[in-house]
Amino acid sequence: MRYAYIGLGNLGGHLAASLAGAGAGFELVVHDRDPAARARFDALGVAWADSPAEAVSGADAVFTCLPSPKVSEAVLAQILPAMKPGADWIEMSTLGREDVLRLAERAQAAGMGVLECPVTGGVHLAAQGKITVLAGGPAEVVARHRPALDAMGGQFFHMGELGSAAIIKVITNMLAFIHLVADGEALMLAKRGGLDLKTAWQAIAASSGNSFVHETEGQLILNGSYDIAFTMDLALKDLGFAMGFGREFGVPLDLASTAEQTFLKGRAAYGGAAQSTQIVKLLEDVLGTDLRAEGFPARLE
Repeated sequence: MRYAYIGLGNLGGHLAASLAGAGAGFELVVHDRDPAARARFDALGVAWADSPAEAVSGADAVFTCLPSPKVSEAVLAQILPAMKPGADWIEMSTLGREDVLRLAERAQAAGMGVLECPVTGGVHLAAQGKITVLAGGPAEVVARHRPALDAMGGQFFHMGELGSAAIIKVITNMLAFIHLVADGEALMLAKRGGLDLKTAWQAIAASSGNSFVHETEGQLILNGSYDIAFTMDLALKDLGFAMGFGREFGVPLDLASTAEQTFLKGRAAYGGAAQSTQIVKLLEDVLGTDLRAEGFPARLE
């Protein structure tokens, strides 16, 4: 099976590297618009293409992991004329459902099979090959590429038809951002209440109030790096998708709406390229109180 992988950023680079190192006999060609991404794959012995069209030439399927629907649409326009008949497109970017369905229709009209396969769990799990893969699309296309998807991730969930994975991915991210804001408030209560923050973090992690976000991003807050490799702009993109689903499905999303407003304040304060975890810094700055403790990592491994 010959694959192309396009989009080698914080997330896609790890996913493509896992596919390259899977030892399952996959042939792989990669491309990114940033030529600095090439060195990693040269070291792995993976072929580099100078354009999306060159990457997909002769490929049985192409994976894309891109920062926005606009970029996904532009890349799809470049690869469609170069794909061989019957090849598949596996979109691993986080897109809204309407974007997924619209772009999938275009690819299917050109004779391609389509899967949406966003991932969740964080960049550090992608680096370990343990990230969770969420799939939407025909079962036969899932089966065809399941070995490659398993090589890149840990747990795998086939959510249903195209568009279904976009919904669950937005739900998981919505929860993560709500948890992040709440964790900052909890840690600040502990700090202002005179508790040792390291011990407080450990107690929360062992309590009914624990969350995945507390166990992971909470450590980066206490270190002060905030370095989760995910930006304010991306957080607001996903929260916007969540609010759109709320309107479409008639579900009031009070907590998500509050989180969105908080992230809008965060972007105004620190910029769209700031780490999403820096949302907690809003509270630190307002209160003039840093949330720091010894023994926590600058990045998750």
